[in-house]
Amino acid sequence: MMKKIYFTRHGQTFWNVENKICGATDIGLTENGKKQADRLGEIIRAGDYHIDEILCSPLIRAKETAERIAAKTGIPCRIEPRLIEQNFGRFEGTARNGEEFRRAKGNVIDSYGGGETMLHLAARIYNLLDELKNDDKVYLLAAHNGISRVIRSYFYDMTNEEYAAYGIGNCDVIEFEYKGATE
Repeated sequence: MMKKIYFTRHGQTFWNVENKICGATDIGLTENGKKQADRLGEIIRAGDYHIDEILCSPLIRAKETAERIAAKTGIPCRIEPRLIEQNFGRFEGTARNGEEFRRAKGNVIDSYGGGETMLHLAARIYNLLDELKNDDKVYLLAAHNGISRVIRSYFYDMTNEEYAAYGIGNCDVIEFEYKGATE
């Protein structure tokens, strides 16, 4: 049996509704986002997940999502600082579908004018995933869309275009399996 890890994106935020880039800006959940997190907690409780611990980003949208899931499931939850979303610098609070941002995402060494490069983001997330690989626990990581891209690239080959375009919906859950992990 392969070691599994799960990932979920936080519930809907006010800036998701407004189609703005949240990045490292600390934006809260909408009422719908809170309901999404509660529903996900119920799905996990009723499902065949066997999660030992939830690790979450310190940003309120992911932290509250994780706490709501924990309240529904009884699974312990703690903050993992490395799960914080990428800082998109000058693009924070701008339109998600802006052409300039789309082009900038194709450059993995761009810090967006004071933000964080995708290479730095990948380094911290890959290091976390490497640590969790040989741990005996099954984790649910509750974080952000940018983190979902990096995690997917850790487990699957992706082109630059696929990486830049990848994303998941609010409170969707994705399962990944480590290859060659110790049991």
